[in-house]
Amino acid sequence: MKSQRAELVAETAITLLAERGMRGLTHRAVDETAGLPPGSTSNLARTRSALLELTLERLAELEVAAFEEIFGAAGPGRPDGLGGLGALDALTEMTARVLWAQLTVDRRRTVARYELALEATRRPELRKVYDEVGSRFHDPAAALLAAAGSPDPVRHGRQMVAFSEGVMFDAIVGAGAQPTLDDLRLGIGELLKGMLG
Repeated sequence: MKSQRAELVAETAITLLAERGMRGLTHRAVDETAGLPPGSTSNLARTRSALLELTLERLAELEVAAFEEIFGAAGPGRPDGLGGLGALDALTEMTARVLWAQLTVDRRRTVARYELALEATRRPELRKVYDEVGSRFHDPAAALLAAAGSPDPVRHGRQMVAFSEGVMFDAIVGAGAQPTLDDLRLGIGELLKGMLG
């Protein structure tokens, strides 16, 4: 993120997406909600596409920071550093904690990300940014699974991300009830045991 003003605009846009949806996100709405002088958001992100890209980039920064706070305890590619747990149990615990945070700590980020994901299906320029941002999550997942002994870490990493996205989508916008942390541990553990043996 380039400046405090850019962070404020992007954070406000995330909140507006979560509260009002894509139609509620306008340059004027960001200015009003953030308490900025009229035209401030337009000066920073002239087009709607630029505003969406700025928002998506900030969203990715926030999510990466949240993930690093949990996964960072083990270090990159070391899912064995959580309280002396074995690699599989540690990876299960860390992934469950990440999902729990996404569903409870700042749910608005997850809702905003789904709004942007749907918009990216209609905007090729946003799809490009969305795919680039996605690699920030797929690549570490593959590295963690490789360290845990996966024979096909790239494929397994994608499956783990897809499973996680499905759980979040079901809990937030689907018909499913919100899972408990224990529910998440159980589901992720079963998935990882199936992949890793």
